[in-house]
Amino acid sequence: MNLNIIGYFIYLGITIFIILRVGKICYRNGNIYVAELIPNHADICQKINQVLLLGYYLLNIGYCAMTLISWQKISYSTQLIETIGTKTAIIIFIISILHYLNIIILTKYIHKLIK
Repeated sequence: MNLNIIGYFIYLGITIFIILRVGKICYRNGNIYVAELIPNHADICQKINQVLLLGYYLLNIGYCAMTLISWQKISYSTQLIETIGTKTAIIIFIISILHYLNIIILTKYIHKLIK
């Protein structure tokens, strides 16, 4: 029995939930962080944060969808759990790396932009 279709739905459900939840948290807290970096420019802060959120969603949801083509045939439930766990761990790792890269880039280069 091929369990790929079931795995796809479970994987996409889990990862899209994680992506949307983390994106919402980062967006809400990111406004405060960006406003601290660029004082007296609330409109620019809001726009920067919206662009970061949009890019975050597009990149991560697109990556999740693209990973579906690389799945091997899943025949057993244990294989299904392993595949979903591995693929979900990879997307969580990517999300964390992107988050820290955004913080580093914003912190390092935002002062150059506003001067």
